[in-house]
Amino acid sequence: MSESREPLAVSRRPVKAVALLSGGLDSILACRMMLDQGIEVVAVNFTSPFCTCTSKGCRHQASKVAEELGITLKLMPTGQEYIEMVKHPKHGRGSHMNPCIDCRIFTFTRARIFADEIGADFVFSGEVLGERPMSQHMRAMLLIEEKSGLKGRLLRPLTAQLLEPTEPELKGLVDRSRLKSVQGRCRQPQLAMVKEYGMTDYPCPAGGCLLTDAQFSARLKDAFAHGEDTVRHMQFLKVGRHFRLPSKAKVIVGRNEPENKQLCALVQAGELVLEAEEVAGPVTVLLSLRQDEDKRLAARICARYGDARTRAVVEVNCAGEEFEVAPATEEELAALRV
Repeated sequence: MSESREPLAVSRRPVKAVALLSGGLDSILACRMMLDQGIEVVAVNFTSPFCTCTSKGCRHQASKVAEELGITLKLMPTGQEYIEMVKHPKHGRGSHMNPCIDCRIFTFTRARIFADEIGADFVFSGEVLGERPMSQHMRAMLLIEEKSGLKGRLLRPLTAQLLEPTEPELKGLVDRSRLKSVQGRCRQPQLAMVKEYGMTDYPCPAGGCLLTDAQFSARLKDAFAHGEDTVRHMQFLKVGRHFRLPSKAKVIVGRNEPENKQLCALVQAGELVLEAEEVAGPVTVLLSLRQDEDKRLAARICARYGDARTRAVVEVNCAGEEFEVAPATEEELAALRV
C-alpha cells in the first residue's frame, strides 16, 4: 500500500508593477497603496525638454521619493522624438502648446515596453478621473490606455473604483476593495490619505510643464516656424529675452548672470556672442546669422539692456568685431520681441 503524501506547496513569484512616478502627491500615494498590498514597485520618471525642473526639480523629487519608499527608480529622459510628437500631435492640444493626450500615450507606451522587459504584471499611475480637463476625463483615459498598448493592464489606484476592473484586479493580484474612488480637482481625499500615512513632507500638486505656459508656447511656435526644433533649441527657449529680426535670425538677451552663463554654454560654432564694451551688461546671442545687418541690429539690442542704455552711442563687441551703435528704442524692441 503506497504511503499518502501531502500535496506540494506551489511557490508564486511576487507581483511586480511599474509606476509612473512624477514625484507629485498623486503618484506618491499610488505607490504607497501598491506597496501596502505587498506589490514590488519599480518606478519610471520621465523628463522632457519642456520640464521646468532644475537640479532641484521633478527628477530630484522623484529620486527623493523613490529613496524614501525603498523602490527602484529608472530615469527616462525624452528627446528629439518627443519634440516631433509636440510638433505634430495626433490628438490635439490644450489651451497652449500642450499635447497632453499624446504626451501620455508617449510616456505610457515606454512604460509598457519597460514593464515587459522586466516581467512586470501591470503598470499604474496616480491619475485621478476629472482632475485634468484634457487628459483625465473618461474618454481620454480609455484612449490613452488603448493607444499605449496597456488595455486592461493600466491601473489607476486612486480612482480605480470609478473605472472598470483591470486584469490585475480580476486576477486577484490587486485587492480592488482597497482601491479608491477619488475624482475631480478637490484635494481633500488625497490630503486625508496624507494624514493616514503620517506624511509630513509632500509636494504641492502644481504641474511643471512649460507647454502650458502662454509665453513659452508663443516662443515655441515661433521656433518651430523657423526650423529651430532640436533639443538644444528648446534649452534656448527657457532662457532670456527673445527677438526675431527682419531677416528671421534670432537674438537672445540674458536677464541675469546665471542666464548669461547658460547662454554661453549653449552657443555653438556659427552662433555669435555680443557684449557691450567697458560697461556692465548682458550676454547677447545671435543665432542663425542671415545677413551682415543682423550683427548691427543685435548690437543695438545688446546696448539697450546694458548699463549704457542712456548713452547716444555704445561700443559692442560681436565675436571680435567692434560696433558703435545707438541702443535700440522701446518701439523697435516691441516690434521684434517674441
